[in-house]
Amino acid sequence: MAIKDILKMGDERLLRVAKPVEAFDTPELHALVQDLLETMKDAHGAGLAAPQIGVDLRVVIFGSGNINPRYPDAPIIPQTILINPILEPLCEEMKSAWEGCLSVPGLRGLVPRHVALRYRGFDLDGTEIDRSVDGFHARVVQHECDHLDGVLYPMRIEDMRQFGYTEVLFPQLAADGDDD
Repeated sequence: MAIKDILKMGDERLLRVAKPVEAFDTPELHALVQDLLETMKDAHGAGLAAPQIGVDLRVVIFGSGNINPRYPDAPIIPQTILINPILEPLCEEMKSAWEGCLSVPGLRGLVPRHVALRYRGFDLDGTEIDRSVDGFHARVVQHECDHLDGVLYPMRIEDMRQFGYTEVLFPQLAADGDDD
């Protein structure tokens, strides 16, 4: 298992639609998830999708067990391995909030997302996951699952005046060492 390079915006592999996982609880799937976990932890991410490390499978991980320096005010999200996810908005209400991405380093943008959703899928062993969430948890799930469909958060920004370098938009974060 290893810390992998995270692909950056502009790499055409980030624009592909990932393929469903067909076999669970395999050594290859366990190795992929371990690589994702180590890479996310090393980069201080709130989540990571397999396409971000060049693997074309519908696998995302997300969660925070403690304070994340990139999102110091965010609530704790349980660490989750989500395979072949399906998202279902629970309401029409959308809310915009600032997002960053490990594949778009140093930048932030104001992105509208559904405030509440249900997500379904499977864990590493093929056990079904079915959760209804809201707030930051819902935002993170939507952001990570977008990667599975070749969508990066700047593609969702409605007003490009609300997109820029973290160090300019949030100088206090840059002073604390947040380079996204």
